[in-house]
Amino acid sequence: MAVETVGHSARGHFSLDSPNQPTGVGGRQPNYRKNRPDGGRKPGTRELFGRLALVTFPVIGVVGGGQLARMMAPAATALGFELRVLVEGEDVSAFSAVSTSPVGDYKDLQTLLEFADGLDVMTFDHEHVPTSHLRALQDAGVNVQPGPDALVNAQDKLVMRAAIDRLELPNPVWAAVADVAALVTFGDETGWPVVLKMPRGGYDGKGVRIIESAEDAAGAAEWFESMSPLLAEAKVDFSRELSALVARTPDGEARAWPVAHTIQVDGVCDEVIAPALDIPLEVAAAAEDAALRIASELGVTGVMAVELFETPGTGAGFLINELAMRPHNTGHWTQDGSVTCQFEQHLRAVLNLPLGATDVLGPVVVMKNFLGGDNQDLFSAYPAALASEPAAKVHCYGKSVRPGRKIGHVNLVGATAADVDALRQRAARVASIIRDGRVPAEESPRISEEKA
Repeated sequence: MAVETVGHSARGHFSLDSPNQPTGVGGRQPNYRKNRPDGGRKPGTRELFGRLALVTFPVIGVVGGGQLARMMAPAATALGFELRVLVEGEDVSAFSAVSTSPVGDYKDLQTLLEFADGLDVMTFDHEHVPTSHLRALQDAGVNVQPGPDALVNAQDKLVMRAAIDRLELPNPVWAAVADVAALVTFGDETGWPVVLKMPRGGYDGKGVRIIESAEDAAGAAEWFESMSPLLAEAKVDFSRELSALVARTPDGEARAWPVAHTIQVDGVCDEVIAPALDIPLEVAAAAEDAALRIASELGVTGVMAVELFETPGTGAGFLINELAMRPHNTGHWTQDGSVTCQFEQHLRAVLNLPLGATDVLGPVVVMKNFLGGDNQDLFSAYPAALASEPAAKVHCYGKSVRPGRKIGHVNLVGATAADVDALRQRAARVASIIRDGRVPAEESPRISEEKA
C-alpha cells in the first residue's frame, strides 16, 4: 500500500512516496549536489519506505566573514547544521568561529561557484556580491537565498525607493540625480537641506552626506564622478528611528518581531530598545505590516530589517529609510531577548523550515554596541565588566580593535518597561568598561565592594 505521509525538508516540501522529491522553490528541481563524486548521496543516507531519503543535516554557505556570519555559528551548531563561510581573510570575525572558512574574493564568480559546491543553500553576511554573479549562481543550480531579484532592493537604494513607491508605502520625497545641477534643482524644489546617498556600497553612515544649500552642492561633484546617478532625498524631520525586523521562508511563511527603537550616533547604531516604548499601537502595527508586505511582494527570504523614521502626526506615522536583507545590528537584541533570535531564524528561513516564535522574553530589552576605543586587550576588562552587571550578556566579535569599529555588544533584559533608563545605564556601563579597559571612577568603590 502506498504511504501518503508528507514531510517537510530543508530543501523544499516532499512526499516520502513521491519519485520527484525533493523539489525546490516554485517546483524547480534543485541540483544541490550535482558535483559530488557520490552522485549526490551523502554518508548516512538510507532507504526509507523503499525510497532514498536524505537524513543528514544540511550544509549552509555564508558569503562574507563578518560578525553576522560569526553569530550564525551557534545557531547552526545547536540545530546540527554544517556552516561554511567564504571569508575575506584570516583576520575577519567569522574565521575563528567556523571551522570551514575558505578565504576568497566574493567579487570573483569562479570563487563563488567553487564555494557553492556541496552546499544546500547559499546566503549572505552582506549585500555586496554583484547582482550578475547571483544570477549566474542561480543559473548554475545554486540555491541562493535571498535571490537576486529580492536582494537588489537592498543593494541599490534607487531600486529600493522605486519599489517602495510601487508598493505605495511611506517613502521620503526622492529623486535620481545625475549631476550637481540636478541636485540643485531637487533641493530648490523640495527645500534644503537634502540628503545625498550613494546607491550602492554605503553602510553605517558611509556613502551619505547632508547638502545644506545650493552652494554646498558643488562639493559633491567628486561623488558624481565616481557614481551616477546618485540618490537625493528630502531631509526627514523625525522624532526617532525604528526598526521592523521580519523573516520569511521561500514558501511564504513570515513572522515579525516587535518594532524596536534604534539610537544612532554618527550614523552607526549605538543602542536598541525593544519593543519601542510609547509607540502608538496603530503605528507599530502598520510598520510591521509594511515590513511583512515588502518581504512578500519582493520575494525576500531570510531575515530582513526595515529601518524607519518615526514621524508623528503625518501619514502612517513613519517613513521607510533603508532595507537590509540579512540579520541586522538592530536585531542583535533578539539573541537574549526573544524566543527565537534573528540568526537562528535566518537559517531556518533560508532552509525553508518552519519559523520560530518571536515573543519577547521580558517587558523591555536593551542592546548596547561597543566600538573600538583605548583598550586593545578586551579580555583584560572582562572581570570588572562582568562583575559590574551579572545579568549582562556580552557578545564580542573577535575583531582587532580600531577606533570606531564595531567590536561587540551587550544585551540586558529588564523586569519592567519603567526600568528602561536604568537598564540603558547598566548596559552602557558594561560596554564602556570593555571599550576603555577601566571602571569609571565614580563606580569603582561600589564594584570593589561587590567583588570583595
